[in-house]
Amino acid sequence: MARLAGGWTQAEVAYRLGLSQPYYSQLESGSRPVPSDLALTAVREFQLSSVALPLPELDPHLAPVDPRELAAQLAWFAYPGFTHMKKASKPMNPAFVVAGALANADLDVRLVEALPWALSTFPDLDWDWLSAQCRLGNQQNRLGYLVSLAMKLAKPGADADLANALSDLERSRLALEGTLCRDSMSAAERTWARKHRPTDAAHWNLLTTLTADQLTHAA
Repeated sequence: MARLAGGWTQAEVAYRLGLSQPYYSQLESGSRPVPSDLALTAVREFQLSSVALPLPELDPHLAPVDPRELAAQLAWFAYPGFTHMKKASKPMNPAFVVAGALANADLDVRLVEALPWALSTFPDLDWDWLSAQCRLGNQQNRLGYLVSLAMKLAKPGADADLANALSDLERSRLALEGTLCRDSMSAAERTWARKHRPTDAAHWNLLTTLTADQLTHAA
């Protein structure tokens, strides 16, 4: 799609990527998988969205992404709150970044606050993969609430993808109460959050008081 939008021939793109035209043609047709390093090169060379980067196979034991790596990825995405930080040297697909963030039992609130922005900035990410991966880790309620926040930040035209994702997640909403990456909450904190959480957080059975109004860097 990027090649056609740019008006390039297969031979021109293959040359810029250091490939033969027949090999590139096989990649474009899907008869050969695109190596991750080549995908990263293409994203950089043609200034593509990070959603074009490959995603791993679904993993019921997906390891949490380290907070420092999350911050670097968000800086790569140009999240306003982290523009002063060093960008990731090897960017990841936004869907993987969100899934890896939600896999953390506890996460710095500044990173959690960035996730609705990421979802609203990349509404065309692979929602099937992200939703399925979160379900495997029982994190669909976390994702559902973040999507509800992202819808309040989304630009006109981007909310349709978010609404479809929210509708899909609704069908697998868990009844079990959880937190928004704050599993170390004390009993007193849980009681307070249960009493003061917004309506959407209660709907998603999450103990959090985070609201869209608090997402100052995403406004």
